[in-house]
Amino acid sequence: MELELKKECLDVFEAGDRQTLTQEETAETIVPDYCPDIARIISAEGVVCLHGGTEQDGVTGTVRVTVLYTPENESGVRALEFAMPFSAQGEGLAGCAHVVVETEIELLESRMLNPRKIFTRCKLVTHLAGCRKVCLTISSDAETDPALLVEKRCCGQTVSLLRQVAEKDLTFSETMSLSLGREGAAELLHCRANGIVTETKAIGNKLIFKGVFLVSALYRTIGGQLASASAELPFSQIMETDSTEENTQVSMRLRITGTDIQIDGSDDEGRQLSVTVYYHTMAFLRETREVTLLTDLYSTAYETRYEPSQLDLCSLYESVTRRQTVREVLEIGVAAEAALSLCADCGAVSVSREGEITQLRTAVTVRALYLDEGGARLSAERCIDVCCPMELPKDCTVSARAFCGEEIQGTLGDRGIEVRFPVDFQVEVCGRCRKLCVASAVLDESTPKDLSNAPSLILRCVGRQESAWEVAKRYNTTIADILAANQLEQESEIPCERLLLIPKKRA
Repeated sequence: MELELKKECLDVFEAGDRQTLTQEETAETIVPDYCPDIARIISAEGVVCLHGGTEQDGVTGTVRVTVLYTPENESGVRALEFAMPFSAQGEGLAGCAHVVVETEIELLESRMLNPRKIFTRCKLVTHLAGCRKVCLTISSDAETDPALLVEKRCCGQTVSLLRQVAEKDLTFSETMSLSLGREGAAELLHCRANGIVTETKAIGNKLIFKGVFLVSALYRTIGGQLASASAELPFSQIMETDSTEENTQVSMRLRITGTDIQIDGSDDEGRQLSVTVYYHTMAFLRETREVTLLTDLYSTAYETRYEPSQLDLCSLYESVTRRQTVREVLEIGVAAEAALSLCADCGAVSVSREGEITQLRTAVTVRALYLDEGGARLSAERCIDVCCPMELPKDCTVSARAFCGEEIQGTLGDRGIEVRFPVDFQVEVCGRCRKLCVASAVLDESTPKDLSNAPSLILRCVGRQESAWEVAKRYNTTIADILAANQLEQESEIPCERLLLIPKKRA
């Protein structure tokens, strides 16, 4: 007969392997007729905007490039803006309900082909990870007649289950004020926005989250000078989710899909910027709970057999943020008169193990636009290696992202420009374990076990690599009978490497 198992089916999401795609995009761009000829390219910066849609069919996006240049026969700086579309196709994502996408610029360079045309080369790195919805089936017990003399081995296990993934496209609009100590803006040359989520809270079927958009702008003042401004603009939003438990853990991903930053036309002094940010959020809701696994069973009276299933369980999940403060000198080789703008972009985070310490590393590209002593606009760039040591369990999987969540501070010095900024490592730690669980079991009532030749009494010890359950199953007895025969009260009192009386089980 087939034994009736008590089973629990849990709908969870299972994360697939992380894929990394690299690609190179190139473009030749004509200078519009209303712009002057190019005399010299100062710098080129790019911002990645990922488009919405079904990432299962591929990732699409745009690199918004801004090239700053000095024009021929004119003073000052001009900006040339254009878009470089791109797409990337992952593998094995067709069955995924959700796909996590991150794209970063590894290299961006522009050079002048002639005064009316430039050539731009961009190297992109895209990281993809799919989430599939699966049913996790756990056998926790077996319903049996006491007359069948079935012994069951059950164990408790703490698991972290990814129960929900929610996505939403949102829009943020706010007014950004420029410093009162500077002239207003006459023209925006380059703008960028980065967003981070700082606080989450799940209440019933509502997910409330808060964060900050760090917006920076390089602009030409009404008097014709270059200036920069930045601001931290807080935001808060609500997402609909399924009903959540009290112990739900929430982690979020935010990606920019577009920005629209303009000088507020209603402000004659040019001190107000209208900021609109389009962004996509993904919320991952995890539930930590205790489950019971039926790992083994046998009958002392009848032959039994069962089919095991291997469960790959998340036994630990933790999300932490660690901050590293960077203070380095950007050597420029000349004496600078003023630093016009500073920005920093963090690359992918590598994870390595050094003894008992897990090392997280990222390469931060720092760019500076500055004036030399002669008033010429120049740019400098340096890649800084930032390391974050952490004490983490050995057998865990670590994924991390790094970002600069605050404005970069710069000071002019004899050696160059000293930059100071924090790098936040957002780390997700996941510990996994593999457990065997009984999937189905059959007991043959037609053929009772023949115990006529079994010894009525056995003396032996439990080895160091052995359990009392294994000994009882091997000799067709029970742990309760072993405890009673040796005048012990509980399994933990069974001594190792000491002779025990193993009694014969009678039907």
